[in-house]
Amino acid sequence: MYIIIDYRIPNEAKANLAEYGQLIEFKTEGITYEAISSHPDIFCCQTSDNIIVSPNTPAYIIDFFQTKKIDYTIGKKEVGNKYPQSSHYNAVVTDRFLIHNLKHTDEKIVESCSFKTILSVNQGYTRCNLISLEKNSFITSDKGIYNQLQTQHDIKIKYVNPDKVLLPDLNNGFFGGCCGISRDKLFIIGNLEYLADGLSIKEFATSFELKIIELYNGPLYDGGSILFIDV
Repeated sequence: MYIIIDYRIPNEAKANLAEYGQLIEFKTEGITYEAISSHPDIFCCQTSDNIIVSPNTPAYIIDFFQTKKIDYTIGKKEVGNKYPQSSHYNAVVTDRFLIHNLKHTDEKIVESCSFKTILSVNQGYTRCNLISLEKNSFITSDKGIYNQLQTQHDIKIKYVNPDKVLLPDLNNGFFGGCCGISRDKLFIIGNLEYLADGLSIKEFATSFELKIIELYNGPLYDGGSILFIDV
């Protein structure tokens, strides 16, 4: 398994993640603002069977995909310096849904999801704020996303206050950016005891038979998601 991460996440989290697969450390400079400049979910959108990447994704990442024969598609829009140009690839794609602010979604993502139910939300940083669990269940740190998705009768969604999530250079990060899903495991960059909602998050996730892996003993750290690639 390959695991794409922001190169800046805590070393303890890296060491623990490395037990599950080969780490690919993501880094950019001068493309978008520093806080999110090395966040994988700003440049890469994982779909059910593909990864759609920005044209200005670092060349070494594209080379890695090619060398390892990982399916990928180059999108139309480049990641820009400011929002919303920095949000084109920050969508959530599940077996059933495409969830994003459709005003900003790259065309290649929309094309690849033509057979899915499309839910347009106001938040362009959707993946930063939303993690998809199993069986149409989600955890979000955005109240607008929460309000919209809870109206879908077959979706179960939990809201988490992100105030204590670390994101250097900004007041706080978002819950989805701390997380990644691989098979039956929910990986979290940090210890849920640092969040007021920590216990209820555990109860919600484990109700879907997910095992929670807390990657280091410290506050939750928004690293722009953890992208797992099965090979």
